[in-house]
Amino acid sequence: MKHFSFYGRKRTLTLSTGFHILVATSIIGCGKAVDHPQSTSKDFKVALVTTGSVSDQGWNAGAYRGLLRIRDSLGAHISNVQTQTPAEIDENFRQYGSQGYNLVFGHGFEYQDPAIRVAPSFPKTAFVITSGANTAPNVASVQFAFSDGAYLAGIVAGAVSHSGTIGTIGGTQLPPVVSAFRAFQAGARSVNPNVKVLSAYVGNWDDPSAAKEQALAQIARGADVIFQNADAAGLGVFQAARQSTGVRVIGSNSDQNAVAPEVTLGSVVIDLPRAMLMIARDVKDGTFTGHTYHLGDVEGVVLWRGNPTLSTEISPETQAKLASAKKALDAGQLKIPE
Repeated sequence: MKHFSFYGRKRTLTLSTGFHILVATSIIGCGKAVDHPQSTSKDFKVALVTTGSVSDQGWNAGAYRGLLRIRDSLGAHISNVQTQTPAEIDENFRQYGSQGYNLVFGHGFEYQDPAIRVAPSFPKTAFVITSGANTAPNVASVQFAFSDGAYLAGIVAGAVSHSGTIGTIGGTQLPPVVSAFRAFQAGARSVNPNVKVLSAYVGNWDDPSAAKEQALAQIARGADVIFQNADAAGLGVFQAARQSTGVRVIGSNSDQNAVAPEVTLGSVVIDLPRAMLMIARDVKDGTFTGHTYHLGDVEGVVLWRGNPTLSTEISPETQAKLASAKKALDAGQLKIPE
């Protein structure tokens, strides 16, 4: 989930689908914005600003799919840009506001303060921050109940582990990531109170080699299930599992079950296209207000999605525990540690 790093970041807009599209480009601030002229309407303009590549098969890729969903469902003119420094965030927010964009998504925790600074100058633009908490008349934040899904993933990890040691690997220690890992640990200990949980952070969100090294280090200490939340860097965790025996991975943010289906138990998925389209409809319909959107399993936005390829590794007993925990979460009867 949300993320920020300047290490080794490249301005790349390669699509995760692996095909190429023809785009018209314009320079916005210090980042490179890509507009999509195939949009059917110039009246509703939506932008996405990310700190990482939309080809990461995770957090940023999910948001880009959300941007495309808005284009296809609402006929919006869309644009996206990747920022590299804090100064670029403010500059790109201002550029989109001055160009009359109706809605600008700042995709991540670190966009909160820039949105609060810039928004008063562009009262007709709605700024929406994912994984945020700050609000203003034209600034909304989105809080995903990611910890609920992480708790369910922990149940799976705790039940499936043969060694009794599992791991977590994150990009950096941002509050949403730390909370998710605590929930994962709680879920694992709900089925195995003695499970040992190793934790590591890569220090950035872009370096799969570093994440692979962290994963191999945890595997050497006995971890046989690793929950990664590290964007593009997290792809290195899948690589480590592939070259190890009996090691399983749990993906995050997007459905990563197809990244390495032979080693992936499942993914904690944030349906960003669903969430972003919901918010875009509010803006287009004129019902948007500056508040916090709370989105989770009940809204169909956060969910545990098991990998069908390895479904036999999750026993019927564990499946029953998952169903029971999900029911309790939906009813507000289960408190997840933050």
